[in-house]
Amino acid sequence: MRFLKIKTLLSSILFCLILISWYILRPLRNELAVESYGEGQLIPLLISTTLVMILVNPIYSWIASRSSYIKIIFYTYLFFIINLIGFYFYSSSLDESMVISRAWLGKIFYVWSNIYSFFTVSIFWVLVINLFRDANSRKYYGFIMAGGSIGAILGSGTSSYLSESYSEFGLSFFIIVTSIFLILALMLATFIAKFFSINVLLTNIGGGGMDSINNVIKKDEIRNIAIYSWLFTFLMTVQWIAAIPIFETISDQAERIRLFALIEQIVSPLTLLVQLTLTYFVISLIGIRYILIIYGMLFYCVFLVYGFFPSVMAVIICQSLLRVFEYGFNKPSREIVYSELKKNDRFKTTVFIDTFITRFGDLSGSIFMGIGKIIFTSISYMPLLAIPIAFLHSYIGSEITKKNNFKDL
Repeated sequence: MRFLKIKTLLSSILFCLILISWYILRPLRNELAVESYGEGQLIPLLISTTLVMILVNPIYSWIASRSSYIKIIFYTYLFFIINLIGFYFYSSSLDESMVISRAWLGKIFYVWSNIYSFFTVSIFWVLVINLFRDANSRKYYGFIMAGGSIGAILGSGTSSYLSESYSEFGLSFFIIVTSIFLILALMLATFIAKFFSINVLLTNIGGGGMDSINNVIKKDEIRNIAIYSWLFTFLMTVQWIAAIPIFETISDQAERIRLFALIEQIVSPLTLLVQLTLTYFVISLIGIRYILIIYGMLFYCVFLVYGFFPSVMAVIICQSLLRVFEYGFNKPSREIVYSELKKNDRFKTTVFIDTFITRFGDLSGSIFMGIGKIIFTSISYMPLLAIPIAFLHSYIGSEITKKNNFKDL
């Protein structure tokens, strides 16, 4: 039990370090995207990100086939650190007159940073689902998620502090600080894998470079998990885009920014509280099957509200509810499902789902709402049209756990 608690604490700290690094870069990514394309014109960047994801996953899978987990995380994180150094020197060489070069920097950085966030986090969870596989240890998933919530809060605060340096030094300080936290994360992840000496983390994974894609296509249980992940990111994108015109009813930009900040102020501490106090008990009480089903029902309720009772307060409540449920209950539940998979899928397919499939869901949701703009004068009807997809999401959730309801914590 003592080793289990140490393992949980170290994993939580590791997740904290990773999310600090990402949340430092996240506002910078958004700013560079706006500078490069302007607001409302990000679909080309989403398409580019999705295409890059499908290209890099076989490369990752090929490397993973010939490596142990320690080598995987070393190669991956070192790759991103080298990339950060490259961005540092390239951005430092640009001046205000090099408009086209700065625009391309923004586009490339947007795509790269999405790959960064998905892969660093996904490979972290590969470690967790291999360390915490039995019924007793899986109850600590909520505490590990709490470390990530703390990291998101600290990373956002750090990025806000560094924002004053952007006009004079550009990306420099963001990259330096991010690199420090990523190096610390790499060192801690390596230590955890070696310290607990779990054989599956120290031996080569085996298989081939196309395993992750082939398994999603050929295996029913894997395909259901992939469809579920695609649908929830699709639905989340639909609800976010549907909320934009509701926020636009407020003409004061400062007031809108204040409301966006209010959502973050509600979600972050509430999610942390839920992860520390309720995640284990709720999963133990109702089981993972019903959590996966309830998520689609929440989207159904949110879309009804957006369609028939649109208001700023309704959006704040709905978005807060969805995000707290996602990070407090649904994400830990999906990771427990991942922990039940075979070795090859735990190392490869989960990364493919968390990177390409979820990013494809974002793109699909954006295209769905884009079609609404063409067909209707208002996109307020689109959430109502997405309600059948919310029901499908719940159905797939029930299919995932049909053989095992996972109520064994």
